[in-house]
Amino acid sequence: MSPQKPSSLKNRKSPFFPRDFLPAAAGYRMPAEWENHAATWIAWPHNRNDWPGKFSCIPHVYAEIVRWLAASERVEIVVQNQAAENRAARLLERAGVTLSAVRFHQWPTDRVWTRDSGPIFLTTDALPRLGATGRLGLLDWKFNAWAKYDNFRNDDRLPSRIARFLKMEAWRPVSPDAPGRPVVLEGGSIDVNGTGSLLTTEECLLGSTQQRNPGLKRGDYELIFGTWLGVTNVIWLGNGIQGDDTHGHVDDLARFVSRDTVITVVESRRGAANFDALRENLRRLRNAKDENSRKLRVVTLPMPRPVVFDGLVLPASYANFYIANKVVLVPVFNDPSDRVALEILAGLFPGREVAGIYCGDLVWGFGALHCMTQAQPRQPL
Repeated sequence: MSPQKPSSLKNRKSPFFPRDFLPAAAGYRMPAEWENHAATWIAWPHNRNDWPGKFSCIPHVYAEIVRWLAASERVEIVVQNQAAENRAARLLERAGVTLSAVRFHQWPTDRVWTRDSGPIFLTTDALPRLGATGRLGLLDWKFNAWAKYDNFRNDDRLPSRIARFLKMEAWRPVSPDAPGRPVVLEGGSIDVNGTGSLLTTEECLLGSTQQRNPGLKRGDYELIFGTWLGVTNVIWLGNGIQGDDTHGHVDDLARFVSRDTVITVVESRRGAANFDALRENLRRLRNAKDENSRKLRVVTLPMPRPVVFDGLVLPASYANFYIANKVVLVPVFNDPSDRVALEILAGLFPGREVAGIYCGDLVWGFGALHCMTQAQPRQPL
């Protein structure tokens, strides 16, 4: 697909919805990940089929991640049942986690990639109006396991469970061309700067492989982002990285690290599988503008050498980092580029510690640190 300039959504209207009761009209927006968190939501690993032959080490990776997160914010952990909670608690204690910073929820899940199956939280900087119950809310997008797997019904219930637990305003986004049809959207397919701009990819949302919302076009998605996320400026990248079974999630490609700065991965090895696609994405970002029509600052990250297991190239990318209140957790792969990536990110987050988490085993499940986490914003004062 040919690239298009980011389009302004400020004056576009939805013909189907009573706009007074929709998030953007009520003053809500999707916050940037670096804004203050009340908590991080994760789901404890349990599906051995997601890491065949490597599952035994995955809970230990999770324990290390929780140890870092719990030092700066509460960690909300979804477990299958009481026995799973007991096992997780014992391992976390052995890893040095203070359990008072952790809260367990016994809700069944199919998988653990809460970035995609969990809710997208919203916040408003103004006093709530139009009947809203508070200054936080969430979106309960339909989840269908990336239009790839059949077992997703437990995961699809996760946002509504969280909304009930938090007693939080919730919306179920629906399609602009069919108001009764819920929209499928995964959190890993978008990234925002919190002030109106959003990154996504044509491969994931507009491609024919693993098509989430058949019939929806570029303009439909832009209208959806404006209506439900408060987005006024969409920046479309092209294709994702090799090995990504979501077909083009942007959180393996490019991320906002401040309101006007994007970091994106590039491949230095000419002829490598990702070389052309990542060079095209870099070109688009250098030509892109923010919601105020200003050029973005673009910083590049290297790619690690291909991570291969059982004959499969896995979606290993330093862009799949997670920004917590006091730390940025970065996937590393025992690669010479690990140090380079950590130093670049440390320069972009001077107020946070930047910690590398070995993800050579975790990524065998086709996800890494950003895929497994979802930030709950702090209630605005």
